Amino acid sequence: MIVSSQRTGVVLGQTGTPDAPTPQAVRPYLKQFLSDLRVIDYSPFLWQPLLRGIILNVRPRRSARLYRRIWLPEGSPLLVYSLAQAAGLQQRLGDAFRVVLGMRYGNPSIAAAIATLEAEGIERIIVVPMFPQFSSTTTGSIYDGVYQAAAGRRCPLFHTRKRSTAALRFVPPYFDHPAYIQALRDHLQAHLSRLAQPPDKIIISFHGIPRRYVETGDPYRRQCEQTAALLAQAMGWQPDDWRLCFQSRFGPEKWLEPYTDVTLEHLAAEGIQRPLVFSPGFVTDCLETLDELGNEGRDQFAEGGGDPAAYHLVPCLNDHPGWLDALAQLVRQNAAGWEPVAAAAPVSLRPVPAMGD
Repeated sequence: MIVSSQRTGVVLGQTGTPDAPTPQAVRPYLKQFLSDLRVIDYSPFLWQPLLRGIILNVRPRRSARLYRRIWLPEGSPLLVYSLAQAAGLQQRLGDAFRVVLGMRYGNPSIAAAIATLEAEGIERIIVVPMFPQFSSTTTGSIYDGVYQAAAGRRCPLFHTRKRSTAALRFVPPYFDHPAYIQALRDHLQAHLSRLAQPPDKIIISFHGIPRRYVETGDPYRRQCEQTAALLAQAMGWQPDDWRLCFQSRFGPEKWLEPYTDVTLEHLAAEGIQRPLVFSPGFVTDCLETLDELGNEGRDQFAEGGGDPAAYHLVPCLNDHPGWLDALAQLVRQNAAGWEPVAAAAPVSLRPVPAMGD
């Protein structure tokens, strides 16, 4: 039997989701999300009045309508699929590990995940940011949330009060990890094999960030481009077979281009009749994939003259077996030296010889 202190905790770090598809539930979620300085780095003295005075009085109603279009009987797709990922990973790792889900915004929170592991006597924790490509807006924010939870810091006005903190390890960005690329390839090939006709263009869409973030050091775009290139190589695509773009822009700033929505609107005019859309940067289906790429993306293609019935969106990896195998491999690689070993025989210390003996 493995005692708690010998087990390794694993936190799957996700962005988050509201508890329900209602304005009342969406508002606190958006408030937490849009107050994160990793996401919106404007001065709080300028941003918070705008957020609280206008955005949080308008956007929750619209967002709630969008969430209702994708909500599952079991709840939020992001939560449902994330819990399935956690369960599948737990099954693969076995009793030497304890896997929990932690959301940066909403529930279950990262703080609750860390508290659960600590309450079980687990002293070593591996954090898996569920973002293959690093961005300060996602992976960086997960780091912040874990550090704060592990140290017991409630907010900048309060000092850290905990007297003991678990040892932490973070799985580094895995945008080019062979197991991740293989999972993407296997997932795509299985989906393509079920289509009546092959697509005439592959649209690879990543979540966007403000261009200014990349210009000031965020490696996100470079890592997205490397993932896309490796996936294209694994799939045997030629340069004209696929296109890279970025979605989910928000606010007046310039974001990473080309924009996904503009790209989709112009496909039909370019003679593209059967686009296939996939977002490898999202490993779990959520509002940005199911609604923005699924519902809105199909409408954008149709508005440009395309046949909406010929538009195909590939689901995220979710609980695809190959992806869960890749996750298990990532965790084990980063658990080196932490996995329990059989108890060794007591060490007998021999006396040190005196000088001159």
